[in-house]
Amino acid sequence: MQHIDRQTSCACCGGLLHAALGRRALLGGAAALAGMMFLAPRLVRAASGNYEAMVLSCIDPRMQEPVHKYLAGRGLTGQVSQFIIAGAAIGAVAPKFADWHKAFWDNLAVSADLHHIKSVIAIDHRDCGAAKLAYGEDKVTKPDIETETHKAALAEFRKTAGERQPKLKVETMLMALDGSILTFS
Repeated sequence: MQHIDRQTSCACCGGLLHAALGRRALLGGAAALAGMMFLAPRLVRAASGNYEAMVLSCIDPRMQEPVHKYLAGRGLTGQVSQFIIAGAAIGAVAPKFADWHKAFWDNLAVSADLHHIKSVIAIDHRDCGAAKLAYGEDKVTKPDIETETHKAALAEFRKTAGERQPKLKVETMLMALDGSILTFS
């Protein structure tokens, strides 16, 4: 059996060579290489600046996971830019939140320019505190009235998005707390 001496006569890199040949270093390097291969398509896409959509959703912590699951189910993980604001589309169009409108519409324009998105997806949700603040308790207490309130806000959002970004497809929906979706067109 031949003995391999990991020590070199070179004082400047002898330690590096030894570390590079160690089992842990090789395993770590293999794991890093596997990670890079997994991320490479996403990194290339990120560099190209081509994404599918901007998603507008609400700040409500109850909605973070259902929105994430919905996007993953559509194969949009890593394919969207996100804007999260109280009320989602309501925050972008309701007169009560007029000071917020410019921030959303400017961000949508930037995402269209930088990310070359093809659509904007607005996801409002049931039992939304911002909807109560914007339109009043009586507009969200009964499911059918709540649906109509969101439907009107989402129609205003679709109209405004169409005027500001006519090349983008606009999707609007109302999500229940269980993640089920009602789509408006």
